Amino acid sequence: MRSTRRGLPAALLALTVLLTACGTGGRSASGATSRITIAGSDYLGGAPLYTATENGQWAAHHLTPSLQSFATGRDALNAVLGGQSQYAVVGDLPAVSAILADRKIKILAALSGHTDWRLLTTASAGITDFTALKGKRIGLPEGTNVQYALHGMLTGAGLKPGDVTLVNLAPNQVTSSLARGDIDAGLTFPSFYDATRKALGTGYRELRYSGYTYRTLLITAPGTSTATSTAVLRTLTAATKTMAKNPAAARKAVVAQAKGALEPAFADAHYTSYDYRITLDEPLLKLLLAEGAWAKSAQRLPGTPDRATFSEHIDRTPLTAAAPAAVTLH
Repeated sequence: MRSTRRGLPAALLALTVLLTACGTGGRSASGATSRITIAGSDYLGGAPLYTATENGQWAAHHLTPSLQSFATGRDALNAVLGGQSQYAVVGDLPAVSAILADRKIKILAALSGHTDWRLLTTASAGITDFTALKGKRIGLPEGTNVQYALHGMLTGAGLKPGDVTLVNLAPNQVTSSLARGDIDAGLTFPSFYDATRKALGTGYRELRYSGYTYRTLLITAPGTSTATSTAVLRTLTAATKTMAKNPAAARKAVVAQAKGALEPAFADAHYTSYDYRITLDEPLLKLLLAEGAWAKSAQRLPGTPDRATFSEHIDRTPLTAAAPAAVTLH
């Protein structure tokens, strides 16, 4: 085997150069950028993703992203499971359901937290508190985070799932169903709150619920390059810092990236209900455990909702490399 001037075998030196290049952001050994696909649904929950894109922050970490938009986090997650996307920005419940169904995903980080849940209803329905939900028809997109929020509302009011009738609706169908009187109350994504208020006019009523902190997660499929995932998280961490310095610019960036799907007035009104931090922490795992216990019962999923199961589906390595202080989950 031929040696170099420094005494290293040529083959070993070549391997060292290759590994070093692969470990620097998303850049390949040739120095080219890595193309990545990311599926998303919640523009405000995933604001670091859209801020990074609007501000061109991916290039600093040698990444070229292609963003895909879906109606729900469940659909975005299915894009990863189906091989259409490498990454997805999803809510915690779709991730929990996938894990208990033994689908092969990895949670890389929580991007944000949100607590502003609202039960939307009408004056004619007569629902003045959560105990009044007994016997009512409630429309919502089943299998998403809003269904877990309803679980908290019912439990806090001393009610059981059988005390209400669920009507499975797409997120954008809740408003019209309320207006027609097909349902008595509805739960949907925050992006539809203002539209519902406007559509129902003086007949609009809402009940707020803050007992559930929803976490927006970045997930991927097993086998995704650790170096690429690290570069993605470095980019999103940088974007989060940018957002903290100039929230007004961040809101404009998210609206611009939404391309008409998000009104500026909504972003201005609801941006502050999100806590933007890239983390893997103990509160996240506790939430996954609580949701897992509920999903096991409500959705009759086969998996075991214990710490070992969820820990197995959390990949700490990329975030530890990107932002070590952000990982406090052991």
